Amino acid sequence: MGRSRAGGNVIYYEQYDAAYLAMTPARWSAAATQALFGNPFNPFSYTPAGRMLSATADVFAGVTRKRGKPAWNLPATIDAIDDRPFGRLIRFTPIGASGERPRVLLVAPMSGHYATLLRNTAEVLMQDHDVYVTDWADARDVPLTAGRFDLDDYVAYVMDWIRVLGPDVHVVAVCQPAPAVLAAVALLAAQNDPAQPRSMTLMGGPVDVRVAPTAPTELAAARSLAWFESELTMRVPQWYRGAGRTVYPGFLQIGAFMSMHPQRHAEAHWKIYEDLVRGDGESAQKRRAFYDEYLSVMDIPAEFYLQTVDEVFQRATLASGTMTWRGRRVEPAAIAKTALLTVEGELDDISAPGQTYAAHALCSGLPQGMRHDYVQHGVGHYGIFSGTKWRTEVAPRIAMFIAEHAQGR
Repeated sequence: MGRSRAGGNVIYYEQYDAAYLAMTPARWSAAATQALFGNPFNPFSYTPAGRMLSATADVFAGVTRKRGKPAWNLPATIDAIDDRPFGRLIRFTPIGASGERPRVLLVAPMSGHYATLLRNTAEVLMQDHDVYVTDWADARDVPLTAGRFDLDDYVAYVMDWIRVLGPDVHVVAVCQPAPAVLAAVALLAAQNDPAQPRSMTLMGGPVDVRVAPTAPTELAAARSLAWFESELTMRVPQWYRGAGRTVYPGFLQIGAFMSMHPQRHAEAHWKIYEDLVRGDGESAQKRRAFYDEYLSVMDIPAEFYLQTVDEVFQRATLASGTMTWRGRRVEPAAIAKTALLTVEGELDDISAPGQTYAAHALCSGLPQGMRHDYVQHGVGHYGIFSGTKWRTEVAPRIAMFIAEHAQGR
């Protein structure tokens, strides 16, 4: 397989697109099967054989189709507060909302999924808060003229957006951005910046991966950074707006996620099939809705991906006290005005319990009364920010934490 001088695979992305196009006739056949055997005017659609054919075509189409960025589909107006090449800051204003509410900056991960993965997170938070979200761009569609975007740039974006929202903001970081947000707040504290947030909530993030190894951390430890660059980054083909940009493709990330629990995903699609054959379209739609979001992926700038692998997963620079940002040392101990809450899932096998809690030892300048932690029992990684336990257990605790620290310092 040919390689660029930067280490990216120059053919692999094209092969992926070619394979997708090659399956077009099969997708057309599946669509025709659904149209024929899912048609209520076709008597055969009511037979077991007809339902089985329609269900098979439905599942096949769902697995093989490409998905773009999902819609937010929330009962709110969405306004862009700040728009930049690699992301924008958006605000959700619920229909009919009025009065002052605590301002929350919800920092989404840049890890292969769109920010819409946090739809349920934002939906619950905006019931009692003025919610802003970091809406990251698909690197595949960012022209080369926009330049590079690495972990330092990510931290800079977060710092800038905290300044835009002012000193009354409460920052909530979900998963991957936890160390970046902690670094951003530490840098603001070191400057005694008036925009220091009142609180930060770090949820299921890799602040110190050394304390609780998981499959992602073990992979990072087993391979060199050169291997990640050579095998997992590639150039965007000429038919995309970001042609020539080196990226970590979203289709590789979703493949990695699904390979962690292949049987679980196979069983979920089998259940969709069974629901459809049984005529339970509502249950099938709920599972489909999850996979419509889960399988919607975006590309990540290669420099951001590689720096994250190096600094977060291989060297743990923030936790070891060696992290720098554009030549300046990052010292979480400087944080003295921003209250800290860490949230972890008991069954999290991506950012295991302990990885996020490590932030407390780093924020040694905070008094005990400004540091809180919470472990949600019975949930994995996604359960701490989406689903029933998020709505009924985790979100109320975050709301209480924000309310407690919403007053002036």
